[in-house]
Amino acid sequence: MKMFTKLALVSSLAISANAMAMQSMDDAALSAATGQDGINIGIALSASGITIDKLYVHDNDGLSTTATPAIAGASDTAGAIVISGVSVKQVDATKNLLDLKIDTNGASGQNGAFLNVAATVGAVNVHVGSIGVGTSGTLNTTTAVRGITETTPTEIISGLDLALGQISANVQLGATPQGAMIKVNSSLQGGLTLSNFGINDAAGGGKIVLDKVMVRGAGNTTGDLDVNANISVVPTGLKIQNNSTQGMNVYAQGVHLGAAGNASIGDLEIQGLNVGTSTITISGH
Repeated sequence: MKMFTKLALVSSLAISANAMAMQSMDDAALSAATGQDGINIGIALSASGITIDKLYVHDNDGLSTTATPAIAGASDTAGAIVISGVSVKQVDATKNLLDLKIDTNGASGQNGAFLNVAATVGAVNVHVGSIGVGTSGTLNTTTAVRGITETTPTEIISGLDLALGQISANVQLGATPQGAMIKVNSSLQGGLTLSNFGINDAAGGGKIVLDKVMVRGAGNTTGDLDVNANISVVPTGLKIQNNSTQGMNVYAQGVHLGAAGNASIGDLEIQGLNVGTSTITISGH
């Protein structure tokens, strides 16, 4: 989906100091070099990229036993989504993964002052070892570790690999004359590719496996996918609105039911998928 580009932005901004090299120029040096005040920051990953052993998303009150209609297994017990074995590697090691151009702009006309950050994120390959669920443990404030009580989580997704092309976005903090905190209006070069994706059915004991899913922009010969979206923090949560009118071609290659080694039932192809001005809103409950 077009909103998958969010993954590239979030991953590239979550870089640790040990995993990146940064080159910056102060205002005076940048002004002398380009005739334009501002700050440029370039971030490049090492050959090993970014790695995360475990990522937990804790639901502190679990599933309510008083929910209507009643849901089997609800126990009001805190649970966690467990994402294991995450790695992010940039495709072109000769370039920066993330380039930021930062400017402050004073108030003028009807617009207030704002900080503007123009970001370009290079092509990346994202690997996820597995995604599962477990019972949330007790937070140790000394080590900032909570984890889960089980030795291993119950696996939901057996893993995936995601290839994302280069994309650009613009962030405005303070006044937002562009109409949203984050404005993505760019071309995702080469579209996106999801591979080695499996969904487990714990009750049935089998899984659905997709060898590869390709999402490409329709109407061109390169597969570039137009991404035009507004990302805003509204009173009800995080809102993502799609503004692109471009259609998408989606091809699922190798659909296996039961186990990865079972014969494929065939391929699935969708041409000209268009989601219009759909919105996604993310909030707590």
